[in-house]
This record gives sequence, C-alpha cells and structure tokens, in this order.
Amino acid sequence: MALHQTVEAHDEAIEDVYSAGSSQRRLPKFRLPEHSTAPSAAYNLVRDELLLDGNSRQNLATFCTTWVEPEVQKLMADAVDKNMIDKDEYPQTAEIENRCVHMIADLWHAPKSWDTIGCSTTGSSEASMLGGLALKWRWKKKREAAGLSTDKPNFVCGPVQICWKKFARYFDVEIREVPLRDGALGLQPHDLREFCDENTIGVVATLGVTFTGIYEPVAALARELDAMQRDIGLDIPIHVDAASGGFVAPFIQRELDWDFTIDRVKSINASGHKYGLAPLGVGWVVWRSKADLPEDLIFYVDYLGGNMATFALNFSRPGGEIIAQYYNFLRLGREGYTRIQQACSDTAQWLAAEIAKIGPLELVYDGKDGLPAVCYKLKDGEAHGFTLYDLSERVRMRGWQIASYPLPADRQQVVVQRVLIRHGVSRDLIGLLLDDLRRGIDYLRQNPVPNSDAGPTFSHGAHVVPLKDARGRV
Repeated sequence: MALHQTVEAHDEAIEDVYSAGSSQRRLPKFRLPEHSTAPSAAYNLVRDELLLDGNSRQNLATFCTTWVEPEVQKLMADAVDKNMIDKDEYPQTAEIENRCVHMIADLWHAPKSWDTIGCSTTGSSEASMLGGLALKWRWKKKREAAGLSTDKPNFVCGPVQICWKKFARYFDVEIREVPLRDGALGLQPHDLREFCDENTIGVVATLGVTFTGIYEPVAALARELDAMQRDIGLDIPIHVDAASGGFVAPFIQRELDWDFTIDRVKSINASGHKYGLAPLGVGWVVWRSKADLPEDLIFYVDYLGGNMATFALNFSRPGGEIIAQYYNFLRLGREGYTRIQQACSDTAQWLAAEIAKIGPLELVYDGKDGLPAVCYKLKDGEAHGFTLYDLSERVRMRGWQIASYPLPADRQQVVVQRVLIRHGVSRDLIGLLLDDLRRGIDYLRQNPVPNSDAGPTFSHGAHVVPLKDARGRV
C-alpha cells in the first residue's frame, strides 16, 4: 500500500455502521480526525449524540418554533445553498424577502406599507438592535443640529430580554430598566416622567414580556409621552419589541392599539421563528417610514455583482428561513394564522384554569390579553416543603422543560414558572403535562426537600443568583 494512502478499502456491501472502525472509538472532541469516515457512519454517530438533547416538543420554556410542515423542511433543503445577502445572484429570494417586509408592514398598519423600509434578520435580537440604532442616530442628528451634547444617550424600558442589555453595552447607551413596583409586571405610563429626559433616545415597549407573557400598554405609554411633549417639550419616540406578540395580536387581539396606528411608534421588531411559525432563525424589523431609518445606517455593497443596500448587523445568512416565512404567509393567510393563534390561546387559558385548581399554585398571568402562555408561583404564607425549582427538576424526569426563575427587580423575591403554548403543543399534550405536574407536587409534598439546592432553569441570558431565605433555602 502506498505511503500516502490513508483510507482502508472496505467492501461497502457488507459494511455495518456500528462495526466500522470509527464506531469503535470515542468521537474526536478537540482535534480533527486524521482519516475520513463513511457518510452513513458519521451521520449515525452524530445523530446518536443528539439523542441526549431534550425533546424540543416538550420544551415549554422556548418561544421558538418546534414543529413545521414537511413542505417547509423541503423548502429549507432546496435553499440550503442560497445566501440571502447575495441579492444579485439570488434575485427571487431577495424579492421574497421584500414581499415579506411589506406584508408585515401592512399587518402592523404602516401608513404606506408598500413604500416603507425593513429587512429580515437572524432573529428579533438583531432586529431589536437595528431599531435601537435607528433611535440613537435620529436622536444624535437632532442634538447635533441643535448644538447639544450627544455623549449620554439612554433608553427607557420595563423588563426586557437580554438583547436590549447587549444593545446598551455594545453601542454605549444607558439602559433605564424601570423596576416592577406596586405589583406591576411591566412598564407603566406613570413611570415615564421619572426616567425620561432630554437624552432619552426612545422608549422600548414590549408586546409579550419574556418573563410573564403580558403586553405592555403601548397606547397608554404613547399618550403619556404626548402629554410630556406638551408639558415639558420632550419628543420621545417608541420602538415596540414585538418579538412574540407581533404575530399574535394582529390575529386574535385585533382591537388592541399597539402598532403603527400610533404615530409615536417609529419601528417594530418581531421573530419570524417564534409565533411567526417559521423555522429558526429569522426575525423582522420594519420602520414606520423610510425617513425613520437614518441614511447613515445604510451601506451599499457592489462586490457581489450589483449595487445593493444593506443595513443588517449580519451579512451572509441562509435564505431558507425567509422562504419558509413566505410559504407560511401563502399557506395560512390571515385565516390560518388566526385559527392557530386562537387555538394556542384557548389552550393556554384552559391550562390556567386547571393550574388554578392545584392547591399550592397561584396564577400570575392567566393567558388572557397577551401571549398564549401561563405564569404562576407558589402561594405565599405557606410552608410547601419544596420550591418551583424542585418541581422543574421533578417534571424534567419526564422530559418536560419548564422555565423557573425570579422576576426582575423590584420583585426578585417572586419565583415563577412559565409555560408557553406554541403551534404543535396540543390540548392533549398539555393534559399530560398537568398530570405530571400534579404527580410531581404530590411526590414533593410527601418527600419534602428541606435544603434544596435547585436553582433557576431559565435566566433570560443573565446570570441569576438564587435568592435564599434565613434558613438558606432557595
């Protein structure tokens, strides 16, 4: 055998995946293997490791899509080689992205939805940052024109997803995250005068707070900002982080006033891969008008075959998720989205009604007038003998992944569990979850955990130190 030959010859007719040489060794973890592996063997060995992941359909902590139709999977495979940033090479994918932007702008009542501007992103986190950057640039230009300082920008928000804290740190903007006071679960209009000033680039209102699922009152916030402009001259725009609610409210809460029907709302972001029902990962950001996206944030690229405008943070990205989003728009239409989101909401409210019957649990959010979700805590003033963290660990034995964590300041002493109902999470599946919750609570009552070391199962990207009482219990 020649010295340079490194792959042994095998009779493929009798080759067996699990008796091949590569299957008789631990998979490499720190260095590339010296030799090649047959595709069937490599596929099965990697697939076997993935069996150790949780079952995504039982992951009720995630907002993200975990079920798609076979046609979506086919379209994703068809588009695996398409780079959506290369609009000259793949003009129809670019056209599909543009159609989605204008359909979403229309869904959110942009004044001229056919002529506004927006783009796809890798998710709502990137989309949020683009919205925040536009706010910062518009504020900066306005201050420079007035000969004023631009070195202390801030934005005001309630409890937000970690992407907004990243935005604040990465782009040097102070985040003024209003504490939850007087039993509140989100930003309230009466908070604004205390936290806003001449350096406030915008107010971020959340349509679907990550911690609980509630909607913050965008219209009421806008009215208070209108009053502030009349009283003290501050003209502060709103960006709506509709990561989840942007594809829920337009279908099942149509009477809610939250989007571009409010003049002060200048931009909105949403996740296509959450309640938009597209596969991971695609997000969307849309501005009220072209004037609301500063020209300084747009770059023109001519080295891919044409002169293309780009204003996303990422560059090369797969086109499949965008194509799948368009497929969903065609496949479902308003009727289909309404039917799916209403079914999710109905299931969430049914779950809330059942949770209310479970002795030690108390509802924090009942699934009404917000996301299809349920949030609850242990009742105060009772010695339960276990924590919600213990309960999360107990039902995890049956494969359920449920988020358990403390609320943000000033309500960090309140530990909650949150269950999200998404497309593909059936009433029967939630019935099975309820059975396991009841069994888990019964077991923990009979077998108390006096010195539990279980901690948060979901931290929203931030490091959370479990709170402990005087006896050291979480």
